[in-house]
Formats: sequence, structure tokens, C-alpha cells
Amino acid sequence: MIDVRRRRISMGAIACLLSVGACGRDLLDPTPGQPRGPFYPHALPMDDDNDLTQVVGHDGRASGKICDLDGRLLDMNGERVPNTRIEIWQCDANGRYHYSRDRRPEAADPRFQGHGHTVTDRDGRYRFRTIRPVRYPGRTPHIHFAVVPRGLRPFTTQLYVAGEPQNDRDPLYRRIPITARHLVIADFLPAETPGTDFRVTYDIVLGFTEA
Repeated sequence: MIDVRRRRISMGAIACLLSVGACGRDLLDPTPGQPRGPFYPHALPMDDDNDLTQVVGHDGRASGKICDLDGRLLDMNGERVPNTRIEIWQCDANGRYHYSRDRRPEAADPRFQGHGHTVTDRDGRYRFRTIRPVRYPGRTPHIHFAVVPRGLRPFTTQLYVAGEPQNDRDPLYRRIPITARHLVIADFLPAETPGTDFRVTYDIVLGFTEA
């Protein structure tokens, strides 16, 4: 649990915390925030675990390239943040969100969960099993993230695929300063595990430090 009394919260204005002289140590750059977007579920699915590739009541796995996604949740000092809820959501391999207002004609994949959550372990680690994101009209492939620390406002961002040609034309990606874009990009590398196509590691750094 995050003890709010022992944290200096700095989600929007963190310039003073980035000064090495102010704290005597190098601080990690915080992950840039991004909009939650219009397709966060109205109601979370009944099956809402950290494996988005299988849905209770449906045989088989989701269409698309299966991906193991893991990483750490850190503060700006590099301290691991345990016991914290992390959510992800994304469109399926057909480009459809599991959302009532997504009216695209393509059929939704009933074997793709669309949204999932997990809680970081005592070392601040998290893990999801999902698919490699695909393009959505007007958007480059991306995965939405929400971090929900207890007692604090949720932090939302989006993860992008390294080397994806559409990135530089994506309106939300382009809002991020060029010097910070590497903080929301990860390599989707070939996996060695049977049944898994890609593996990706993505650390999230929240914009606070110990008091």
C-alpha cells in the first residue's frame, strides 16, 4: 500500500523533483501521462483477470499474436511500488473494442477479454497475457494502461510498439515531447515459449518520490 503521508505527489508539475541538486540523487524520468480514451468499459467484464487471451465460456484463445507483457511499477527514486492495481485495455485483432459505442462493422472477437487487471507483487512486478496491439482507425497500435494507487488519483498512459511506422503520425503519440517518447515505447520481441509469439517488458514510473 502507498502511504500518502510519506509521498510527495507530483503528477503534473514535477520540474523541481527532476533537479538532481534538490535531492542529491538522480531521479528516474516519470512515464508521460496519456488520455484514458473513449473506450474504457462501461462495466468491467465478468472475466477480468490478467489473461486477456481466454474468456470463460469460450473455447480456444483470442485471435492475433499472443504476447506476454510484464514489468515493474516504480517511483522516481527507483523504489518498487507493491500492492497496486494495474489495468490494461485494447482493441481485439479485428480492431474492435469491447465497448457498446464501438459501432465498427467488424465482428468483435468473443475470445478476447478486452480489459484485464492485476495487482503488483511485493517487488512491484506485474504481468499480463494479451495480444500484440493492432491499428485502430486514426490510431497506431497501442495498449491503454491505468495505475490505481490507493488514496491517489488513477494515472493513465498508453504503450506503443517500437518501430511501428504509424507512431509518428499518431495524434496522441505526437503530443509527447520527442525527448520523452522512449518512455512509452517497448520492443515486442520474439518469444521462446511455445504458444506465445511476443514478449515485452515495460516499466512504469509514477511521478512521486519518498518524502
